[in-house]
Amino acid sequence: MTDTPALASTLIDYRSAFAHTWRDEQRLEQVRFCVLDCETTGLDPKRHRIVSIGAVAVTEGQIDLGDCFEVLLRVRFNTAATLVHGITRSETQYALDESEALSALLGYLGDGVIVGHHIGHDLAMIDAALARYGEDRLRNRHLDTGQLTLALIEDGAFGSAPGLEDLSLDGLCRFFGVVPHDRHTAPGDAFLTALILLRLLRVAARSGRATLAGLLRPPTPTG
Repeated sequence: MTDTPALASTLIDYRSAFAHTWRDEQRLEQVRFCVLDCETTGLDPKRHRIVSIGAVAVTEGQIDLGDCFEVLLRVRFNTAATLVHGITRSETQYALDESEALSALLGYLGDGVIVGHHIGHDLAMIDAALARYGEDRLRNRHLDTGQLTLALIEDGAFGSAPGLEDLSLDGLCRFFGVVPHDRHTAPGDAFLTALILLRLLRVAARSGRATLAGLLRPPTPTG
């Protein structure tokens, strides 16, 4: 168990949020989606650390700008990833430490369904951070917008529409006509992903995936 009182208290509230959470048959417009992105010092959850986290909620088919989250974490040294996200060690000297940032994040998330593009990396980084304080993992259900796009392609939801060969975040922005503003920042990428999610939710509802279980149903494994 963590020896940081604020995080320990938040963990109690966080775990209790899942006692009565979203049901499989929940309609999509009733679910609180927390669209999340992390910037990190590298790709290895065992060695690298989170630099910043941004998130914004999608509820009732809309982005809720009043329900958003952003935190900057203190980092010990610059890495090659600094060239991507632009956050230097000196800029974070007054930022939150890891346990403070995790406490704030869990308080924000509650039992929201986490959404992200290639969200597996973000989840692994957060889980590795939680493990350093005695919590094994996030308990939230989660959705990858790339995987959802694949599932909808498999459903035939886009017909013969060209342009979906590139399933990167930039590729989906181009396909859906989203201007990729503020790329490679945590809040910027979270907002772009939320814009993509809105479009995917509309397509999913028309394709018979109008419930949470339907939305989370993965594409057929390849290979």
